[in-house]
Amino acid sequence: MSRQDSAETLALQALSWLAANEDLLPVFMGSTGLAPDELARRAAEPEFLGSVLDFLLMDDAWIMAFCDATGLRYEAPMLARAALPGGEAQHWT
Repeated sequence: MSRQDSAETLALQALSWLAANEDLLPVFMGSTGLAPDELARRAAEPEFLGSVLDFLLMDDAWIMAFCDATGLRYEAPMLARAALPGGEAQHWT
């Protein structure tokens, strides 16, 4: 399995976790502007999966809750985000 495939799998786990979170799902939906029926359709797009991880990475508490629920290390979402489109480190020099 490639690094991007592994990252997509983790992002899909994050999306499933968000979808099951009654408090956080409306916040995520509001931030994306997506209609509920678009979630499943867009879940196959690496760019969208990157945005799922971008959202999750906005709050340490969300990362910790997701990782605790899935048994992942706390740095796993950040590493996965780096492997998806748009996740490359910015170099300003």
